[in-house]
Amino acid sequence: MNNLYDVKKAEICESDLDLRVYTSNLLGQSDELVLHGGGNTSVKTTIDGEEILLVKGSGWDLVSIEAEGFAPVKMKILLEMAALDTLSDSDMVSGQKAAMIDKTAPNPSVEAILHALIPYKFVDHTHADAVVTISNSENGLEDIKKVFPNFLVIDYVMPGFILAHTIYEITKDLDWSSIDGIILHNHGIFTFDNDARESYEKMIEAVSQAEVFLAQNATLHIASTYESSKCDMQKIVSVISKLKGYKVSLNINQSALASHYASHENLREFASRGVLTPEHIIRTKRLPLIMEDTYLEAGLERYMKEYEAYFKEFAKDEVMLNAAPNYMVIKNIAVISFGKTSKAAAIVNDIVEHTMKAVLQADKLGGYKSISVADSFAMEYWELEQAKLKK
Repeated sequence: MNNLYDVKKAEICESDLDLRVYTSNLLGQSDELVLHGGGNTSVKTTIDGEEILLVKGSGWDLVSIEAEGFAPVKMKILLEMAALDTLSDSDMVSGQKAAMIDKTAPNPSVEAILHALIPYKFVDHTHADAVVTISNSENGLEDIKKVFPNFLVIDYVMPGFILAHTIYEITKDLDWSSIDGIILHNHGIFTFDNDARESYEKMIEAVSQAEVFLAQNATLHIASTYESSKCDMQKIVSVISKLKGYKVSLNINQSALASHYASHENLREFASRGVLTPEHIIRTKRLPLIMEDTYLEAGLERYMKEYEAYFKEFAKDEVMLNAAPNYMVIKNIAVISFGKTSKAAAIVNDIVEHTMKAVLQADKLGGYKSISVADSFAMEYWELEQAKLKK
């Protein structure tokens, strides 16, 4: 993992927020750290005599975030929220918004409370591929603790208030100087420091350690196995568009990685083991459509029936999302992602690319293992997303 910190560029920064923007942009430049809105960062400061958390706002990407992309939230309110026994995520969001000192700023990250709990000025959070690849394996907890002996490792917990309150309880008596960071199992990594450069470089160093572990224990040798068989792409567009209710754009991936992935002998089982990090499920769904024959309509009918069964098993009062897949894997041929636009399809493909590599590497560590089906449903049908549908 390359360290992109440039002392000369950092010296131009006139404030803590300027430094926060600069190092956030550095994190965002690496797809191996964050993808398409993933991760979040913050800086604690004092404004008009009050302690304020400036935290990444909703809708911003780290690679392009600017000063106005950080939401200013009163630390006192966030810490009071952390101590509550229960709090719905929708109430958490409204409470955080009410605690903002600038109502025109974007909504704070759902991890704002957790950022407030960490008693350091700068806090960095990413979904680093190397870290999540290790944790998303059968021996993940054991290996993570081996690679990061001085990190606080938290078993998977639903992001938002539940995660923040869990860490609040765990760290009540913690000597924070005794740990180098936090690993959220199956989710990501936090580093922090009172210096922006130190917090950033701690992230780079930690992820580099994970990359070294993978290089030593899970090296990939990928040779393209692409077959020249052609698919009827117009038919795929027509059929998927009808099910989605809009004309889809396709992103067709026939890279060496994709063709190697699609050529797996037990493809249906192999490619149906869940997402790399929880937030990806909103883009990709938990599973792709697996096509091991040429019967597209039959494959889609099976997929949608299985999706409806998944929904019925876990649903309470949720509104079911469209049951059609967001990407498909065609045996020996390609991985195809769908979207309303070519950009949306490319975003799904980017996420799938990173997931494919992680699956192959985790299999060399004993087997790839994502979050449970129940946890996947909870994330896919998160109340914050459902609230938008119910409106």
